[in-house]
Amino acid sequence: MAKETESTALVAVAVERRYRASRSQGTLADYWELTKPEVNLLILITTGAAFYLGYPTQGHLFPFALLIHTLLGTLLVAGGTGTLNQFVEWRFDAQMRRTAWRPIPAGRLAPSAALRFGILLTVAGSIYLAAAVNTLASFLAVLTSVSYLFLYTPLKRRTPLCPLVGALPGAIPPLIGWAAASGGLSLESSILYALLFLWQLPHVTAIAWMYREDYERAGYLVLPQGEGQGSAMAWQSILPTVLLVPISIIPMLGSHAGLIYPAGALVLSSTFFCFGAELAIRRSNLAARRLLLASIIYLPFVLLLMVLDKFLAPAR
Repeated sequence: MAKETESTALVAVAVERRYRASRSQGTLADYWELTKPEVNLLILITTGAAFYLGYPTQGHLFPFALLIHTLLGTLLVAGGTGTLNQFVEWRFDAQMRRTAWRPIPAGRLAPSAALRFGILLTVAGSIYLAAAVNTLASFLAVLTSVSYLFLYTPLKRRTPLCPLVGALPGAIPPLIGWAAASGGLSLESSILYALLFLWQLPHVTAIAWMYREDYERAGYLVLPQGEGQGSAMAWQSILPTVLLVPISIIPMLGSHAGLIYPAGALVLSSTFFCFGAELAIRRSNLAARRLLLASIIYLPFVLLLMVLDKFLAPAR
């Protein structure tokens, strides 16, 4: 523990010296990287899909302007949250190979600049959602940001249960989209929430297994340290993917549900489970990469099938 503390302190001193020696204020690309655009893309996909699924299309013209307002506000809050997360964790990012060259630990941006930028995006996005969409969507976005930053982020260094905690705010974006479109929440939106909650666990586990040495070096407990690490990884890879099979084939769209979504979701979820089982059995970085890729493919395609099924409903 003393060596870990000393290592953290040395890294912090070295990086702070870089800030004092550098005149760089960062580029637009650095600020863009702070927002975690690859994560935000998935957030926008889930929010947009849930918006379409939650809107009562019969007898109504689809509100494209409202959808754009929802996506823009959600993007601002998500980008601000990602930025603030990097501000909070920059000293630990400096100790990990996969994150050491992020804008703050690499010295391209000062922490204070990232803090101001993150607060600006989060506050602006929250106000924008309240004014242009509705207060429920804004409240859900704020809840996501606050719980991610003040609950999940500190727990990453305290307990291996942090992925379960982090999945709670991580599954809220579809609720934002649903609330924006319908003005409320429903049983269908809760199923979307459950699907995204379960999806996150094997997704995060695959990343944690690939970079487990990095995480251990920075003191993160995304997976337990010691003998229980492999068993925890196996459970987090298999159990959620098993549960996704029945969850994903529940008729999400009520009376207009067809066969396209349930059949496609069954194939996708079963395949996703196979990749989760492969990682649990082989426990290799290659299997983790395959599971990570499968998770990235699975979520957009399941949502696409839901949207397509609803779109084709009037023709049935």
